[in-house]
Amino acid sequence: MTDLEGRTDLVTFTLNGREVAGRKGEQLIDACERNGVYIPRFCYHPRMRPVGMCRQCLVEVDTGRGPALTPSCMVNVTEGSSVDTDSHISKRAQEGVLEMLLINHPLDCPVCDKGGECPLQDQAYSHGPGESRFVEQKRHFEKPIPISATVYLDRERCILCDRCTRFASEVAGDPLIHFLDRGNETQVNTFPDEPFSSYFSGNTVQICPVGALTAAPYRFKARPWDLEQAESTCQTCSVGCRITVQTSRNRVLRYQGVDADPVNWGWLCDAGRFNFENIDHPDRLGEPLVRDESGELRPARWADALGAAASAIRQTIDGRGPDGVAVLGGARLTNEDAYAWAKLAKGVIGTDNVDAQLGDGLPAAAVLGLPRATIDQAAAPGGTILLLGPDPKEELPVLFLRLRHALAYDQARLVEITPAATGLTAFAGAAVRPLPGHTAEVVAAILAGRTTAAVGGADPAALAAAAGVLADTSRPLTVVLGRTTVAESADVVVEAAAAILAARPDARFLPALARGNVFGALDMGLAPGLLPGRVELDDGRAWFTDAWGSVPAAPGLDATGILTAAAEGRIDTLVLLGADPLADFPDADLAARALAGARTVIALDRFLTDSSSKADVVLPVAGFAECSGTTTNLEGRVSVVTQKVTPPGTARSDWMIAAELAFRLGADLGIESVEQAWAEVESLSPVHAGLTREVLERRANADGVVAPPAATPVGIGSPRTPIDPERTVESGPDAADAATEPTVESGDVVVADALAAHADQAADTATAGDADGDDAETPAEAADTDEAAAAPAPPSPLRFRAPDTTSTPGPLDAYALRLVATPTLYDRGTLLAHSPSLVELAPGPGLRLHRTDFDKLGVAEGDEVRVRSSSGSVLLPVSVHPGVPKGRAVVLTGQEGPQVTSLLSAGATAVDVRIEVP
Repeated sequence: MTDLEGRTDLVTFTLNGREVAGRKGEQLIDACERNGVYIPRFCYHPRMRPVGMCRQCLVEVDTGRGPALTPSCMVNVTEGSSVDTDSHISKRAQEGVLEMLLINHPLDCPVCDKGGECPLQDQAYSHGPGESRFVEQKRHFEKPIPISATVYLDRERCILCDRCTRFASEVAGDPLIHFLDRGNETQVNTFPDEPFSSYFSGNTVQICPVGALTAAPYRFKARPWDLEQAESTCQTCSVGCRITVQTSRNRVLRYQGVDADPVNWGWLCDAGRFNFENIDHPDRLGEPLVRDESGELRPARWADALGAAASAIRQTIDGRGPDGVAVLGGARLTNEDAYAWAKLAKGVIGTDNVDAQLGDGLPAAAVLGLPRATIDQAAAPGGTILLLGPDPKEELPVLFLRLRHALAYDQARLVEITPAATGLTAFAGAAVRPLPGHTAEVVAAILAGRTTAAVGGADPAALAAAAGVLADTSRPLTVVLGRTTVAESADVVVEAAAAILAARPDARFLPALARGNVFGALDMGLAPGLLPGRVELDDGRAWFTDAWGSVPAAPGLDATGILTAAAEGRIDTLVLLGADPLADFPDADLAARALAGARTVIALDRFLTDSSSKADVVLPVAGFAECSGTTTNLEGRVSVVTQKVTPPGTARSDWMIAAELAFRLGADLGIESVEQAWAEVESLSPVHAGLTREVLERRANADGVVAPPAATPVGIGSPRTPIDPERTVESGPDAADAATEPTVESGDVVVADALAAHADQAADTATAGDADGDDAETPAEAADTDEAAAAPAPPSPLRFRAPDTTSTPGPLDAYALRLVATPTLYDRGTLLAHSPSLVELAPGPGLRLHRTDFDKLGVAEGDEVRVRSSSGSVLLPVSVHPGVPKGRAVVLTGQEGPQVTSLLSAGATAVDVRIEVP
């Protein structure tokens, strides 16, 4: 096969009479399929360890001692062996297995959700006996039984393949579904009074080879032949899992995971799998709303709504200047939408008060400037993972699965520096629990070997264990970096990252920001002081002024600064791009004062949220699956998103609204399509140059293309080299190593870096003029040469610069606890709140304490207590949690009920609270 050409780790064997090649250590079932021979199977799955349960893959194998029936999923290819999958004995064995499986299998095919895409159904036709000799009554169970809020179980359909149980135990680490009983009574079920409460239960539905497990949101909705599908990229979080969007009659009915080797391995979290329900929710906005003189939001024509928005922006520019306009949000947008809004804000309006984050992330310069790791590098066998960020199981679930696999099966090691336990704590070689506000101090102590005394609330033994693991410099180090809690300043985390990079220059960083396309929004310039392509404002001023006409005069405000300015009356027009600061910003009081203080609020959203319902103009926008474009995940991988349904009513794409507002402001964005927007990005961005739509849409790049790491920016003045889509290399360690060079990595395709054409054209012109010294230069040629020489040079992407040292909070007093505010996978955010199958899964508000701190209160589990900080107070039910260290108070954000963000203060290094019994 072509994918084995040039390899040295090959073995040759005979397959059905012809000599073929396989890889050393490769399972026989895979080697046969690679060589064009499909062997039927049920229990085998390429992403799980083989168990040989179903015996459907029996074939004759002769290793020199005579042919013997062998399960092909349980043996590796061997040199000189002979395999016969077409022999009479092999066929009779496979027919016999299928006949036995069908003894008790019900004839549910006409009503079973799996009908039409069922491996049992297909293989009964292709490899079965044709008829059964058994006529006895089939086994019956109650059907179906709900084993979770999203999954139903029909036990009589189960063929005991062990796929669901292995996934739950081996992959997800949630062994909540298992074999019960024995013999003919064996069944798969959950344990009594213990539902299948896994974040990944939907994967068992997808990998079930029969209809034993079905998804409640899809059950009886359609048959496979009714569905149209297209590959896309999930935008629920920033992992960027590849999915297929399946639709029927202009409705999205199902997402299925695609096995993207560098990203999600086919797995999805349940939040990403089932939140398609919000797409056609009846609460979706389908027409613009404008606040009338009575103060009510009323439906309006697009012309009137856009006119009102443009008029407010124009009045602000004329009266207060461009800095009186601010734009918040953009992390839900596609890259093309984000670019259009960055160009409108910075190139047309002239404001740099733009931020796609809502005070819960990291400074854009740190996110984009630190040397970036890929998911494959973070989960590399034998590596060291330093978790200095949120619980990936709660915020980046499929990244959690990848890291868990590396730790459980690939000898990776984990150092965890988090204020409370995470989903990976069981695998940690060292778990350090700093008090919020002291993270940088604790990291510095570990790297310096100061581990004999407690530092920042961390135990000396844990400090020593962490120092011991990190001292092994032979292992590559990947830092999963993010906010461990929004009750701790982002500056503390950045300072810790700077200390790590200084001590380990070889370290790579995987930013753990959760919002769907926050990395694409930052790449496109939706951050203060940045322009598209990870370019700082001052560095790219000449380049983008030449392309756009103008750029802001000075760096603007971030989210905290924007809301503070709005609250003080210094922001006249506030634009919300899918942002809900009242629910999401970690200072509820400041967010409320900001929305009240802005003269005009313009909201672009899919739903009326707490914030958009207070806007003066609300513009309905197209959401996921309703618009096409590209998105960028946490490793910088650019991949395609696909439109499959039409938006509700007259909702428009965000880039269209930006282009229309620019026209009404007397400018022209020059963007008339998604393709045109991306072509402009590709022509201007130093990290996307050459990454054309044609390249992204090639099948070889279906998993996306990683833009160049920010740690290795291309040099100024380098020639612009178009991408050669045909240049390929083998995937594997060599391909991974290529990411350290100034190249773009894409699984099987490595693309040369490219910069913008201006420098290349200038160099070509100068070279042409000097090529023949005898030829006199005409005045026109001299003018062309002067113009080319005067063209601005393409800018370089930014580099990370260590921040100034931050202050550390004082010690806790005897009555206070240090606050840890953390999100969960299921919350009452806009999208999940409008997904009926998920909305009830949110755990609700709560306060979690260590047993010692809980006992001091003298209350019972579930009793309400008052949590009070210097900013506010809330009533919360209290409980004991084993993952909470002593001296911490953990509250869950994003839940229905009391706003725990009222306890927080924007910019505070840390927050102390007191617990009072009402």
